[in-house]
Amino acid sequence: MKPLALALLAALLTSSAALATPALKGDVTVNAAIVTVGDMFDDAGALSETAIFRAPAPGTTGIVALADVQQAARLIGLTDFDNVGYTRVRVMRASTVVDAPVLNALISANLTQRGALIPGVTADIHYDVANLSLNAEAVADPAQLVDLRYTPETGAFAARFMVAGIDQPIDLTGTIQMMTEAPRLTVTKPAGAVLVRADFEMASVPVSTANAGGYADIDQLIGKQLIRQSRVGMMLKASDVAEPTVVTRNAMVTVVLKAGAMTLTVKGQALGAAAAGDLVDVLNTTTKKVLHGIALPDGTVSIPTATTVASL
Repeated sequence: MKPLALALLAALLTSSAALATPALKGDVTVNAAIVTVGDMFDDAGALSETAIFRAPAPGTTGIVALADVQQAARLIGLTDFDNVGYTRVRVMRASTVVDAPVLNALISANLTQRGALIPGVTADIHYDVANLSLNAEAVADPAQLVDLRYTPETGAFAARFMVAGIDQPIDLTGTIQMMTEAPRLTVTKPAGAVLVRADFEMASVPVSTANAGGYADIDQLIGKQLIRQSRVGMMLKASDVAEPTVVTRNAMVTVVLKAGAMTLTVKGQALGAAAAGDLVDVLNTTTKKVLHGIALPDGTVSIPTATTVASL
C-alpha cells in the first residue's frame, strides 16, 4: 500500500476512535465522593473527568434511573450515548472498615509520641460504644486522630477522629489501661527447684498491678532456685528466689587447694549450705580441722591460696 494511502487510513481510524459514542455502563464502582462521566460511560473522551453525580456513602450502593442519567448527561453537554438496554445504573462506592483496632493504633501512636507509652507497655483501650465499625473511603489512611484528651489518673479519654468519606468528625470516649507482661508459672514447683524458661508463660497485667506486686522480670527468675513451693499461676517476686545451692549442709564435698602448679584435694563435710560464690566452712573429717572456702558452681570448695598445706 502506498504511503499516502496508509496515512489516509490512519487518519480515518484516529477520527473514528475520537468520534466513538460513549457507552453507558450498567454497574459502576467508584472510590470517591463524585461519580465522573468516565466512571459511568465507556469511551467518555474529553468528558471523562467531568463530575456527573454525587457518589453514595462508602460501602453503600445507589440506583440511578435512566431518565436521571439522560438529564444529567445533557446538562454537561453529553447529548448522545449508546445504551444496550439498561433502565438504571447501579453505583457502588468502595469502602474500607475503620474499627476499634484501627482507631486503637492511632491512639497508641499518639500516646507513644507523648511519652505515655514506653517500651514494654501497651494501651488496653475500651470505648463507651459497642461494635465500633465505620465504612470509610478506601484510601491509604482512612482515619486520622485530630484530638486526644487523656487523664492518666482515671484512664478516661475523649478522642476526635476524621474518617474519609464521612463529613462530620467522629467523637468517642472510653478508658485506657496501661498493660505490661509478667512471667507466670505454668506448673507447680517445690521449694528448691531451679527455674527454667519452660516453667513460665508471659501474661498481660495492668502496670499498676505489676508495680504493686513487685513482680520480677523473666531474667531475674530463670536459673534461680525457689525459696518455697510455688503454685501454677503465681507471679513471682525477686525475693521468692535465690541463687541455686551448690553445696548442701552436711554433704561430703571436695576441697581444692591450688598452690602454683600443685593442686591438692581433700574430702570434707560442709558445715552449711552455699550458692556459687558464697563462703562456706568445711570440716576435714580426717584432721578435724575447719577449712574456710568458697563454693564453686560445680559443687567443689576452693581454699584461698594463702592457706598452707599443713593447715588442711
